[in-house]
Amino acid sequence: MSSDTLTKVAAPEDAVPLRIVPQRRLGQWTAAVAVLVLLGLALNSVVRNDAFQWDVVGDYFTTASVLRGLWLTLWLTAFVMVLGFALGTLLAAFRLSTNPVLRAVSWGYVWLFRSMPILVQLLFWFNIGVLYPEILGIRTVNLLGPVTVAIVGLTLHEAAYAAEVVRGGILSVDRGQIEAAQALGLSRWRRWWKIVLPQAMRSIVPPTGNMLIGTLKGTSIVSVIAVQDLLYSVQLVYHRTYQVMPLLMVATLWYVIVTSVLSVGQYYVERHYARGSERTR
Repeated sequence: MSSDTLTKVAAPEDAVPLRIVPQRRLGQWTAAVAVLVLLGLALNSVVRNDAFQWDVVGDYFTTASVLRGLWLTLWLTAFVMVLGFALGTLLAAFRLSTNPVLRAVSWGYVWLFRSMPILVQLLFWFNIGVLYPEILGIRTVNLLGPVTVAIVGLTLHEAAYAAEVVRGGILSVDRGQIEAAQALGLSRWRRWWKIVLPQAMRSIVPPTGNMLIGTLKGTSIVSVIAVQDLLYSVQLVYHRTYQVMPLLMVATLWYVIVTSVLSVGQYYVERHYARGSERTR
């Protein structure tokens, strides 16, 4: 049988072509419309609510005291993250060491500082003078001011979580990668710098970004020890003017802006280290 005959049998001239009908997703569209309506109502209630006093928010949004508090918040966040990850990396190296004493010390540190609430730690360091009035002949009252207490407390707290992030990232690298690098004769430093670290960063960057954003917002807790961060700065204003809600909105908007910028940066850093992997889009 010729190919023309087969074509006529398979597709006769009077055959009606099939019409492809897209799948109806009525439930999804209904849910999407409902969510958009609720979001619109919520946004409208916020924008049109006179109790927020948006004119007051605009007046205080870029005042000198608020910007000074914002700068201290940003500076404190960066300083704590750098010190916390430096100490956390050291603790992670201890945990991965073959020395049982170093492993025990690292495990005990992480267990202790992850078990204590950060507010308790700050209050403990703020009142350390009760236990140790002098250290090396220096009065602790003069040595540990509010900002120093905030740096010490937040850094020790951050290091406990950073240690687990770094350790988890290193353990995520397949052992065969290290053995292959050893077989190629690479030095220990080059193995870590060229093989282990680039692959570990894929697992380290996402939780690190979350920790950075969490630390930025968590610095607001230092207001309890009179550190003039962003939240404490607006508190000083509304204690004087009694305009609580608009001043809290000033702090909230600044936190939203900064965390949004950090989230965008985190996205690009993650995409950089995900190159060549299946997660790259």
